[in-house]
Amino acid sequence: MIIDTLEQLDFGKQYTYADYLKWQFEERVELIRGYVSHLLPAPSRQHQKIIWNLNGAIGAYLKDQPSQAYSAPFDVRLPIRDKKSNQEISTVLQPDICVICDSSKLDDQGCIGAPDLVIEVLSPGNSAKEMNQKFDIYEESGVKEYWVVYPEYEHVLIFTLSEAGKYVGQHPKTSKDLLRSTVLPDLTIDLSQVFADK
Repeated sequence: MIIDTLEQLDFGKQYTYADYLKWQFEERVELIRGYVSHLLPAPSRQHQKIIWNLNGAIGAYLKDQPSQAYSAPFDVRLPIRDKKSNQEISTVLQPDICVICDSSKLDDQGCIGAPDLVIEVLSPGNSAKEMNQKFDIYEESGVKEYWVVYPEYEHVLIFTLSEAGKYVGQHPKTSKDLLRSTVLPDLTIDLSQVFADK
């Protein structure tokens, strides 16, 4: 059956990436453990400006390096227990920014497997449930570093994956701090520039 409007989806049903590929509506959605999560309409100007500033800093750092960065909309398929067929994948997320160092994870549909770095910039409509689910999924999937940006408070929380496979949080970084990545050596971002002209 062709699905060409969001209203045709059953939000109480679990779907797979194979289903997701058949949907022909314009609205952006994610799959979180098989359940549809409707993304908000276009983010605010402030949200977009922060992403633009982060992309600029990361892009300059990655110049002449094999790692690649992508911004939403960009599908990141996170299989559980290394399931890789479209029928088995039930989580498809669109992080605001992700960096992939292993090019074998990239294909024409996006990324399959955990990016090395994921950045989510929060919007007023992000629910606590959604953020908790994403935190757990990124941790379980092996995303090595996860940044959560809070535009309203001008701070960033950074989580790095421990050897035990659990996230360890750093001291919050504010607009007065330099943010240093553990996954991307020598990447330093002046957060005063990220939050400038927000």
